[in-house]
Amino acid sequence: MCTKHDGCRSSKTQFTQLKPNTCSVAPVGVSVENMDSGNDICCQTVCSNGDTGDEESEPVREASSRYSWKVIGMDCPSCASKVEKTVLKADGVVDAKVMFATEKLIVQGDATLDPSVVELLIKQTGFDFSSQSNSNPSPQEASWKAIIKKNSNIIAIASAMAMAGLLAPNAPAISEWLFIITCLAGLWPIARKAITLAKNGTPFAIETLMSVAALGALYLGESVEAAMVLLLFLIGEQLEAFAASRARSGVQALMALVPENATTIVDGVRVEVAAQSLVPGDIIEVSAGSRLPADAQLMADLASFDESALTGESLPVEHQKGDSVMAGAVVVDKVVRLIVTSKQGENAIDRILHLIEEAETRKAPLERFLDKFSRWYTPLMMAIAALVVVIPPLAFAQPWETWVYRGLALLLIACPCALVISTPAAITSGLAAASRRGALIKGGAALEQLGRVESIAFDKTGTLTEGKPQVTDVLTLGEMDKNTLLSMTAAIEVGSNHPLATSLVEYVNGQRIEIPEAENKKALVGSGVVGDIGGEHYQLLSPSKIEFELAKEANLEIEKLESQGKTVIVAIRSEQELLGIIAFQDTLRDDAKQAVEQLSKLGIRSIMLTGDNPRSAASISAQIGVDYQASLLPEDKVRYVEQASRSTNVAMVGDGINDAPAMKAASIGIAMGGGTDVALETADAAITHNRLAELPAMIELSQATLNNIRQNVTLALGLKGVFLVTSLFGITGLWVAVLADSGATALVTLNALRLLRFKPKQQ
Repeated sequence: MCTKHDGCRSSKTQFTQLKPNTCSVAPVGVSVENMDSGNDICCQTVCSNGDTGDEESEPVREASSRYSWKVIGMDCPSCASKVEKTVLKADGVVDAKVMFATEKLIVQGDATLDPSVVELLIKQTGFDFSSQSNSNPSPQEASWKAIIKKNSNIIAIASAMAMAGLLAPNAPAISEWLFIITCLAGLWPIARKAITLAKNGTPFAIETLMSVAALGALYLGESVEAAMVLLLFLIGEQLEAFAASRARSGVQALMALVPENATTIVDGVRVEVAAQSLVPGDIIEVSAGSRLPADAQLMADLASFDESALTGESLPVEHQKGDSVMAGAVVVDKVVRLIVTSKQGENAIDRILHLIEEAETRKAPLERFLDKFSRWYTPLMMAIAALVVVIPPLAFAQPWETWVYRGLALLLIACPCALVISTPAAITSGLAAASRRGALIKGGAALEQLGRVESIAFDKTGTLTEGKPQVTDVLTLGEMDKNTLLSMTAAIEVGSNHPLATSLVEYVNGQRIEIPEAENKKALVGSGVVGDIGGEHYQLLSPSKIEFELAKEANLEIEKLESQGKTVIVAIRSEQELLGIIAFQDTLRDDAKQAVEQLSKLGIRSIMLTGDNPRSAASISAQIGVDYQASLLPEDKVRYVEQASRSTNVAMVGDGINDAPAMKAASIGIAMGGGTDVALETADAAITHNRLAELPAMIELSQATLNNIRQNVTLALGLKGVFLVTSLFGITGLWVAVLADSGATALVTLNALRLLRFKPKQQ
């Protein structure tokens, strides 16, 4: 018997549940959430932000409320860091986290926190905000009027510079002053933002470097170059904003899947309501071509749904009456009615978004290293720039103007923006590309680890197989007839969610055989189940777990069935009275063999770990070409994975509760999307559509992301190295320095965006 036949009985869901409550009073413009879904009042503990960095721990303060805003205008992850540092300084703030991918600021505060103070700090940092009450993003304006409004400062500065340039031949003094005024006017908001950031713990932001360089150029009388530096900086900011919006496009498309309105049926009458007002039990009607506003249960006998936006599966999926359908799925063939099953903020889309947000807190080791590197890199380069300014004039009697100018150019070149964004830009694009394909990867660390996998251990039932075994053989070996045997065995399996148990109960119900009540039912981990019926003790055990010797006839039947790839259980009464044998057979997933072959082409070894008998395991493994370990208890799986992990990077793929420990022990755990909540919560990644063929693509995507990061880091450091030298020797000036910095940032971002169009070689 499969080792999944244990005491842990858990229903299977499509994604991990997220269950926030909403406090009764919310300040205008913010969403206030209870931090503990199990209570009616807000919790009194601080939730971890999940960051695996090496920051020093601070004294824990009590948090009573959780607020969230959408922060508008962030161009890169460093912007998110600026907002975090600024907000953390506010009185009453216990913790703050900005999710760059979803533009969401989450603040945990105590009773003294005033949300309006947080909003003021967001504004002072140079960003805008909006309410998080609506999960759907507002449509972006694409009109010329909107574009002009968004770039008004660039247009104004460029126009003023053009006018000053035209006046230069005939009125040089006026032209000079116009350049100075233009530069100061454009620099004012940047300098003000730099001062605010410095006060709140970010003294070495790009705004600071920009302000110092522009003011220095004005001091040297280089007004034209100062204005040009400012213009190029603002253009670079807009390019970064465009690249950031492209990087977020996958997440925004996901957020837009849930319609704003829904049609409910109230007393037989159609009523149009806001999708946010839906509660479990509401009956909704969805027409062909429309999307589901919530997770729901189908009331019609049969209907087809397009779930490609959620799972990557291009073909429509047929669902029968009672099946669960995810929010965002499109009805294909007819008008259908469904019963809402998800609460507000808990549908499939919300859960995916939660995982994406959670993923941002789990940084890749390389990303954490670059974060630390940038903390001392910028002040170090400022110190070097200061030495470049001071040493030549003092030690070698060089002109101050020349070396001040070169020091300022060096300062701009040294800006770490391109280097800092090189890794998160690639990781964000990689995670977005994975989600489009129906794969959820929980952060940069998991994405990085996937690319280093050398061998993969698969659970059998529910992973390599469909997890829906069917009763194939019922053999009686004693005086009990077949119907009575089925009745008694089903009685001790009723209530279990194990695949074999549910299959047996469904089979007996289908035969219209009455099932009596059993008492003292108990699961024996890795062995079977026991229970009492009418005062007699019954057992359903795996043949390998039986402690007495079976008759030769019974052994021959068991060997015959197991050699056909079937899973066998033996029914026993009163410890040693053999009643009969029941055999089940599961079907392999259609793409299991394809997945194993593709993994082999990538140089990755596959092995199947199962609690099933060796003969059944050998039959399955022969069909798909994998090695196997059979008759394993859950702890045996953990032991095997731990041993293998000592010499190689091992991934564990599973779907059941008993797979969770082995998934945790592996270098990376991967859950099937239809698996149990525990497996999904434990895993570092999940295949939401249950297609194993996506696994090789996930690994290829991870490898492509790692290559992209290497390219970005090389590009950022290479360009800086070249222009640091040219600036030091006076070959290039301030405007080239800004162009090089903005250009490097744009190049690494655009290079990262290539991952959004990733296509695996093996498919």
